[in-house]
Amino acid sequence: MAKRVDTSKNYQATPRSSKFDRVNRPSSSNKKGGSFRNVMRMLGKTLLYVWISTLVAIVLLKFVPVYFTPTMASRKIDALLAGEPSKIHSQWTPYKEIDRNCALAVIASEDQVFPDHMGFDFKSMWQAVNNNMKGKKIKGASTISQQVAKNVFLWQDRSYLRKGLEVYFTLMIELVWGKKRILEVYLNVAETGKMTFGMEEACRRFYQHSAQEVSSTEAARIAACLPSPIRFSVANPSGYINRRTQAIKRQMNGLGGKKYLYKIN
Repeated sequence: MAKRVDTSKNYQATPRSSKFDRVNRPSSSNKKGGSFRNVMRMLGKTLLYVWISTLVAIVLLKFVPVYFTPTMASRKIDALLAGEPSKIHSQWTPYKEIDRNCALAVIASEDQVFPDHMGFDFKSMWQAVNNNMKGKKIKGASTISQQVAKNVFLWQDRSYLRKGLEVYFTLMIELVWGKKRILEVYLNVAETGKMTFGMEEACRRFYQHSAQEVSSTEAARIAACLPSPIRFSVANPSGYINRRTQAIKRQMNGLGGKKYLYKIN
Protein backbone atom coordinates (compact mmCIF):
# COMPACT_ATOMS: atom_id res chain seq x y z
CA MET A 1 0.00 0.00 0.00
CA ALA A 2 1.36 3.36 -0.96
CA LYS A 3 2.41 5.69 1.87
CA ARG A 4 0.34 8.81 2.14
CA VAL A 5 2.08 12.13 2.23
CA ASP A 6 0.67 14.52 4.83
CA THR A 7 0.28 17.87 3.09
CA SER A 8 -1.57 19.44 5.98
CA LYS A 9 1.63 20.36 7.82
CA ASN A 10 2.79 23.92 7.44
CA TYR A 11 5.78 24.00 5.23
CA GLN A 12 7.75 27.16 4.75
CA ALA A 13 10.23 27.05 1.97
CA THR A 14 13.37 29.13 2.09
CA PRO A 15 12.76 32.09 -0.18
CA ARG A 16 15.05 32.36 -3.13
CA SER A 17 16.67 35.67 -3.90
CA SER A 18 16.05 36.94 -7.34
CA LYS A 19 18.77 38.13 -9.63
CA PHE A 20 17.53 41.68 -9.05
CA ASP A 21 18.12 41.33 -5.29
CA ARG A 22 21.63 40.14 -5.92
CA VAL A 23 22.30 43.17 -8.09
CA ASN A 24 20.88 45.68 -5.62
CA ARG A 25 22.52 44.25 -2.51
CA PRO A 26 25.68 46.32 -1.64
CA SER A 27 28.83 44.29 -1.75
CA SER A 28 31.68 44.59 0.74
CA SER A 29 33.87 46.21 -1.91
CA ASN A 30 31.23 48.90 -2.48
CA LYS A 31 31.09 49.56 1.27
CA LYS A 32 34.85 49.96 1.40
CA GLY A 33 34.80 52.27 -1.61
CA GLY A 34 32.08 54.39 -0.01
CA SER A 35 34.03 54.67 3.24
CA PHE A 36 37.15 55.74 1.38
CA ARG A 37 35.20 58.40 -0.52
CA ASN A 38 33.74 59.69 2.74
CA VAL A 39 37.18 59.93 4.32
CA MET A 40 38.56 61.76 1.28
CA ARG A 41 35.57 64.09 1.27
CA MET A 42 36.09 64.94 4.94
CA LEU A 43 39.82 65.43 4.35
CA GLY A 44 39.10 67.73 1.42
CA LYS A 45 36.69 69.81 3.49
CA THR A 46 39.20 70.03 6.34
CA LEU A 47 41.98 71.21 4.02
CA LEU A 48 39.62 73.74 2.46
CA TYR A 49 38.70 75.17 5.87
CA VAL A 50 42.36 75.33 6.89
CA TRP A 51 43.25 77.11 3.65
CA ILE A 52 40.43 79.62 4.11
CA SER A 53 41.58 80.26 7.69
CA THR A 54 45.11 81.03 6.46
CA LEU A 55 43.71 83.53 3.96
CA VAL A 56 41.67 85.21 6.69
CA ALA A 57 44.73 85.40 8.95
CA ILE A 58 46.94 86.81 6.19
CA VAL A 59 44.42 89.50 5.23
CA LEU A 60 43.71 90.36 8.88
CA LEU A 61 47.38 90.72 9.80
CA LYS A 62 47.91 93.11 6.91
CA PHE A 63 46.08 95.68 9.04
CA VAL A 64 46.28 94.42 12.65
CA PRO A 65 49.50 94.71 14.71
CA VAL A 66 51.26 91.40 15.34
CA TYR A 67 51.57 91.39 19.10
CA PHE A 68 52.50 87.73 19.60
CA THR A 69 54.08 85.04 17.43
CA PRO A 70 54.79 81.29 17.66
CA THR A 71 58.47 82.14 18.18
CA MET A 72 57.60 84.23 21.23
CA ALA A 73 55.45 81.39 22.56
CA SER A 74 58.29 78.93 22.06
CA ARG A 75 60.78 81.12 23.90
CA LYS A 76 58.34 81.64 26.77
CA ILE A 77 57.70 77.92 27.15
CA ASP A 78 61.42 77.16 27.06
CA ALA A 79 62.05 79.75 29.78
CA LEU A 80 59.25 78.38 31.99
CA LEU A 81 60.55 74.83 31.65
CA ALA A 82 64.07 76.01 32.52
CA GLY A 83 62.85 78.01 35.52
CA GLU A 84 64.12 81.27 34.01
CA PRO A 85 62.39 84.66 33.66
CA SER A 86 59.73 84.22 31.00
CA LYS A 87 58.54 87.76 30.37
CA ILE A 88 58.43 88.64 26.67
CA HIS A 89 59.82 92.11 25.93
CA SER A 90 58.05 93.42 22.85
CA GLN A 91 56.35 96.65 21.87
CA TRP A 92 54.58 97.07 18.55
CA THR A 93 55.67 100.29 16.84
CA PRO A 94 54.38 101.60 13.48
CA TYR A 95 56.89 101.81 10.64
CA LYS A 96 56.72 105.61 10.56
CA GLU A 97 57.87 105.78 14.20
CA ILE A 98 60.99 103.68 13.63
CA ASP A 99 64.06 105.49 12.36
CA ARG A 100 64.97 104.47 8.81
CA ASN A 101 68.42 103.44 10.04
CA CYS A 102 66.76 100.32 11.47
CA ALA A 103 65.14 99.34 8.18
CA LEU A 104 68.32 100.06 6.23
CA ALA A 105 70.49 98.11 8.67
CA VAL A 106 68.40 94.92 8.56
CA ILE A 107 68.22 95.06 4.75
CA ALA A 108 71.99 95.57 4.50
CA SER A 109 72.55 92.70 6.91
CA GLU A 110 69.87 90.18 5.99
CA ASP A 111 68.51 90.79 2.49
CA GLN A 112 70.04 93.40 0.20
CA VAL A 113 67.75 92.56 -2.71
CA PHE A 114 64.61 92.78 -0.58
CA PRO A 115 62.91 95.48 -2.72
CA ASP A 116 63.47 93.52 -5.93
CA HIS A 117 62.49 89.90 -5.28
CA MET A 118 59.12 88.19 -4.79
CA GLY A 119 60.05 86.58 -1.51
CA PHE A 120 63.00 84.44 -2.59
CA ASP A 121 66.60 85.23 -3.46
CA PHE A 122 67.31 82.30 -5.77
CA LYS A 123 70.90 83.37 -6.44
CA SER A 124 71.78 83.29 -2.74
CA MET A 125 69.85 80.05 -2.28
CA TRP A 126 71.81 78.34 -5.04
CA GLN A 127 75.08 79.66 -3.64
CA ALA A 128 74.17 78.34 -0.19
CA VAL A 129 73.35 74.92 -1.64
CA ASN A 130 76.72 74.77 -3.41
CA ASN A 131 78.59 75.79 -0.27
CA ASN A 132 76.77 73.22 1.82
CA MET A 133 77.47 70.47 -0.75
CA LYS A 134 81.15 71.36 -0.68
CA GLY A 135 81.20 70.85 3.07
CA LYS A 136 81.62 74.49 3.91
CA LYS A 137 79.93 76.11 6.88
CA ILE A 138 76.17 75.62 6.56
CA LYS A 139 74.55 78.95 5.91
CA GLY A 140 70.97 79.69 5.02
CA ALA A 141 69.69 82.17 2.47
CA SER A 142 66.33 83.16 3.94
CA THR A 143 65.02 86.53 2.85
CA ILE A 144 63.29 88.98 5.16
CA SER A 145 59.97 87.84 3.68
CA GLN A 146 60.74 84.19 4.49
CA GLN A 147 61.76 85.06 8.03
CA VAL A 148 58.52 86.98 8.58
CA ALA A 149 56.45 84.08 7.19
CA LYS A 150 58.22 81.65 9.51
CA ASN A 151 58.10 83.83 12.63
CA VAL A 152 54.48 84.95 12.29
CA PHE A 153 52.73 81.84 10.99
CA LEU A 154 54.94 78.81 11.65
CA TRP A 155 57.05 76.99 14.18
CA GLN A 156 60.83 76.89 14.49
CA ASP A 157 61.87 73.70 12.73
CA ARG A 158 63.83 72.47 9.72
CA SER A 159 61.35 69.89 8.47
CA TYR A 160 60.26 69.69 4.83
CA LEU A 161 56.67 70.33 5.90
CA ARG A 162 57.59 73.60 7.56
CA LYS A 163 59.69 74.62 4.58
CA GLY A 164 56.82 73.89 2.22
CA LEU A 165 54.41 75.95 4.29
CA GLU A 166 57.01 78.72 4.48
CA VAL A 167 57.01 78.94 0.68
CA TYR A 168 53.22 79.27 0.65
CA PHE A 169 53.06 81.97 3.35
CA THR A 170 56.00 83.86 1.82
CA LEU A 171 54.27 84.08 -1.55
CA MET A 172 50.98 85.09 0.07
CA ILE A 173 52.38 87.93 2.19
CA GLU A 174 54.32 89.20 -0.81
CA LEU A 175 51.06 89.34 -2.77
CA VAL A 176 48.76 90.59 0.00
CA TRP A 177 50.94 92.64 2.35
CA GLY A 178 53.52 94.25 0.11
CA LYS A 179 57.11 95.19 0.95
CA LYS A 180 56.44 98.01 3.40
CA ARG A 181 54.13 95.93 5.58
CA ILE A 182 56.51 92.97 5.52
CA LEU A 183 59.36 95.20 6.65
CA GLU A 184 57.20 96.81 9.34
CA VAL A 185 56.29 93.40 10.77
CA TYR A 186 59.90 92.23 10.59
CA LEU A 187 61.10 95.26 12.55
CA ASN A 188 58.57 94.39 15.26
CA VAL A 189 58.79 90.61 15.55
CA ALA A 190 62.44 89.82 14.78
CA GLU A 191 64.24 88.36 17.79
CA THR A 192 66.78 90.98 18.89
CA GLY A 193 67.96 89.55 22.21
CA LYS A 194 67.08 87.10 24.95
CA MET A 195 63.30 87.31 25.41
CA THR A 196 63.42 90.51 23.35
CA PHE A 197 61.63 91.10 20.06
CA GLY A 198 61.54 94.08 17.74
CA MET A 199 63.67 97.15 17.19
CA GLU A 200 61.71 99.38 19.55
CA GLU A 201 62.15 97.10 22.55
CA ALA A 202 65.79 96.44 21.69
CA CYS A 203 66.54 100.17 21.61
CA ARG A 204 64.77 100.76 24.91
CA ARG A 205 66.43 97.84 26.69
CA PHE A 206 69.95 98.22 25.31
CA TYR A 207 70.23 101.94 24.47
CA GLN A 208 67.67 103.52 26.83
CA HIS A 209 65.88 105.40 24.07
CA SER A 210 63.26 104.73 21.41
CA ALA A 211 63.82 103.38 17.92
CA GLN A 212 62.99 106.82 16.59
CA GLU A 213 66.26 108.12 18.02
CA VAL A 214 68.58 105.31 16.98
CA SER A 215 71.86 106.08 15.24
CA SER A 216 73.23 104.20 12.26
CA THR A 217 75.84 102.50 14.46
CA GLU A 218 73.26 101.38 17.01
CA ALA A 219 70.95 100.04 14.31
CA ALA A 220 73.84 98.22 12.64
CA ARG A 221 74.84 96.62 15.95
CA ILE A 222 71.35 95.23 16.47
CA ALA A 223 71.34 93.93 12.90
CA ALA A 224 74.76 92.36 13.48
CA CYS A 225 73.27 90.18 16.23
CA LEU A 226 70.21 89.04 14.24
CA PRO A 227 71.65 85.74 12.98
CA SER A 228 71.91 84.55 16.60
CA PRO A 229 70.37 87.11 18.98
CA ILE A 230 70.61 84.84 22.03
CA ARG A 231 74.26 83.97 21.49
CA PHE A 232 75.36 87.51 20.60
CA SER A 233 74.79 90.58 22.78
CA VAL A 234 73.84 94.09 21.70
CA ALA A 235 74.62 95.50 25.15
CA ASN A 236 78.03 93.79 25.42
CA PRO A 237 79.21 93.26 21.84
CA SER A 238 82.14 90.99 21.15
CA GLY A 239 84.98 91.85 18.82
CA TYR A 240 83.22 89.88 16.09
CA ILE A 241 79.99 91.87 16.53
CA ASN A 242 81.92 95.16 16.47
CA ARG A 243 83.60 94.16 13.20
CA ARG A 244 80.31 93.00 11.75
CA THR A 245 78.69 96.28 12.83
CA GLN A 246 81.24 98.27 10.86
CA ALA A 247 80.79 96.00 7.85
CA ILE A 248 77.02 96.54 7.94
CA LYS A 249 77.50 100.30 8.15
CA ARG A 250 79.64 100.17 5.01
CA GLN A 251 76.93 98.14 3.31
CA MET A 252 74.33 100.70 4.37
CA ASN A 253 76.35 103.45 2.75
CA GLY A 254 77.00 101.28 -0.29
CA LEU A 255 73.27 100.83 -0.84
CA GLY A 256 72.90 104.60 -0.97
CA GLY A 257 71.83 105.34 2.59
CA LYS A 258 68.23 106.03 3.53
CA LYS A 259 67.42 106.95 -0.07
CA TYR A 260 67.51 103.24 -0.82
CA LEU A 261 64.30 102.85 1.14
CA TYR A 262 62.39 104.95 -1.42
CA LYS A 263 62.19 101.74 -3.44
CA ILE A 264 60.01 100.32 -0.66
CA ASN A 265 58.01 103.37 0.36
